[in-house]
Amino acid sequence: MKTLVSQKHLSSHKFTLASILAVLVVTSFVLSACATATATPTSVATTAATTAAPATEAATVAATAAATKTPIHIKIGVSPVPHGDIINYIKENLAPAAGLDIEVVEFTDYVQPNLALADGTLDANYFQHVPYLNDFNKEHKTDLVPVVAVHIEPLGIYSKKIKSLTDITDGAVVAIPNDATNAGRALNLLAANNLITLKDGVGYSATVNDITANPKKLKITELEAAQLVRSLDDTTISVINGNYALEGKLTPSKDALALESAKDNPYANVLVVKKGHENDEGIQILAKLLTSPEVKKFIEDKYSGSVIPAF
Repeated sequence: MKTLVSQKHLSSHKFTLASILAVLVVTSFVLSACATATATPTSVATTAATTAAPATEAATVAATAAATKTPIHIKIGVSPVPHGDIINYIKENLAPAAGLDIEVVEFTDYVQPNLALADGTLDANYFQHVPYLNDFNKEHKTDLVPVVAVHIEPLGIYSKKIKSLTDITDGAVVAIPNDATNAGRALNLLAANNLITLKDGVGYSATVNDITANPKKLKITELEAAQLVRSLDDTTISVINGNYALEGKLTPSKDALALESAKDNPYANVLVVKKGHENDEGIQILAKLLTSPEVKKFIEDKYSGSVIPAF
């Protein structure tokens, strides 16, 4: 009896273990299947993110580069007034948004800014008109070229001793610029006001040797343009460039006894560079700013006709 019970019990025990093992196998299979099913969308998402990363990083790099692009540096030589005023207005108000970093160097003569441009010390200059530039290139064997015309500074006749040109007496001392182009302008201005007569057809290339009549026997003295304002203490009249008149605290539209006409005037002041750099990105940006509506308004408001936009 004991033997039969024991065998029955053992047989029952074997069945139970087999059942448990079967359940474990099924459970393991189900869990494995669930785990596989759960992992699949995660893997897809990871793969997609990995694939998208290069494009996202490229966009970020491009955006950062655009936001942090180094401004184009331009070193420009100018006469202090009005050229320096105009360039500094651009530097402070327009250049940053346009991507320019402007360095301004002031000169008080007409020779050094061209020499500095020719030897590469400057990237550009802004102080002269084309006739002067052409004469300078010829004399100094330089190769400088105009980029854009910006403004006209009417040449004027000034005096500390008389109030009208009709007050000029015989033998009066008259000072004019000593550079070839501005001397011609000055002589034409004197002729336009009936103080002298010039040889027919000589135009702006006139020299004192082209004077054909000088009824008041004016004593014409040629001085460096920068010295003409100081000469007013020693002359009856002096013919002075607009920029030097402004620097000397003169207001051409009010203080000049006579001003040259701006109509058909070939003496517009220009932005100048060394040949081959006319189309440099920074130069082209600066040229557009110099001839912008903002600069035109600045010139008109600040100088009230003493400096005239040429665009």
